[in-house]
Amino acid sequence: MTDRLEAQLAFLREADRLKSVLRASRLIDGSRHENSAEHSWHIMLYALVLEEHADPQVRIDRVIRMLLLHDIVEIDAGDAPIHGQVDHAAMAAKENAAAQRLFGLLPADQAAEFRSLWEEFEAAQTPDAVFAKAVDRFQPPVANLASGGGTWRDYAVTLEQMDARVGHPVGRGAPALWRWLRPRLERFFSAV
Repeated sequence: MTDRLEAQLAFLREADRLKSVLRASRLIDGSRHENSAEHSWHIMLYALVLEEHADPQVRIDRVIRMLLLHDIVEIDAGDAPIHGQVDHAAMAAKENAAAQRLFGLLPADQAAEFRSLWEEFEAAQTPDAVFAKAVDRFQPPVANLASGGGTWRDYAVTLEQMDARVGHPVGRGAPALWRWLRPRLERFFSAV
């Protein structure tokens, strides 16, 4: 029991570092960049509130668990902004190494369970992971729209990029959310 608890607490202490990982996204009020822990919390809330827009076979408890864990690898790998210039192969290797190290702090059963959930999210093949990925891609544009464009100007984002990088995963996992978002994006980008 003591060794198991020590391992769990070691993981939880390390997870606290996610609060220090700054993302490219800003808070809606524009006051500062959000951190990855805040982002994880917010998209879990999005998933819970927007559950009715998921496929009926989606288990929201699993989605929330995936979203809780999905960015933990940023402790070691850092944030890769969706509209930034990123070497995706190098980032995937960093994230895999981070998952190995971070989940490896846990007792073996929890390490396997959490790593499996993280891998399921990354693969985005199951209904739960497809919805989780949709929510993860839906929240930042909603925040950027609410803040008058947020970081889109910083990255010279276009509507075509939004269609390619956001439209596919959101449309696949939550079509009603994409139908709501797409016309708002079109209005925003036609006005800039």
